[in-house]
Amino acid sequence: MPEFDPATTALLTVECQNGVVGEESALPELAKEARDSGMLGRVAALAAAARGAGVQVVHAVAERRPDGLGAGTNARLFRAAGRLPVRQLTGTRAVEVAAPLTVEARDLVVRRLHGLSPMAGTDLDALLRNLGIRTLVVTGVSSNIAIPNTVFDAVNLGYEVVVPADAVAGVPASWTAEVIRNSLALVASITTADELIFQWAPRR
Repeated sequence: MPEFDPATTALLTVECQNGVVGEESALPELAKEARDSGMLGRVAALAAAARGAGVQVVHAVAERRPDGLGAGTNARLFRAAGRLPVRQLTGTRAVEVAAPLTVEARDLVVRRLHGLSPMAGTDLDALLRNLGIRTLVVTGVSSNIAIPNTVFDAVNLGYEVVVPADAVAGVPASWTAEVIRNSLALVASITTADELIFQWAPRR
């Protein structure tokens, strides 16, 4: 994997929020995979290493208004989200970033009310361009939908994309390896959390 300039690189965490990967998740199977696989812990370690190296950390959160205003209804996934026992309601614990991840003072949090990707219909692209970001490291959930959408959207917008394969998760677990091998590897640089952490470690 090529080395990227930390000053022009951002680490993006996708839907690493309590209502998705936390213990009170609306999607318990996905939450269990995110925790049991170690994915969530690796994302937290990546965020800490990124901050130390001067890499911008951005958290992308999916949420909806209590009245559902503006939420999509043109897909079965969107319609089901409104009926789940845990809903990603604005201002609730469900849309807070999940432990062991933290939100530090220089981190950015980008929220979306609709769609499948934080790159579409949010401020994310404009914020990244204002920061001079050219490379985006994509982590989080899920490898089924949001992660591929984010990667493809970022590539279409001209970013170099990096995916640490062990810092994304989906269900079933085998699907993550398949989507990385057969789709994401064609458009992004595939690496591991440890390789990035080593690259971002202070040099003596």
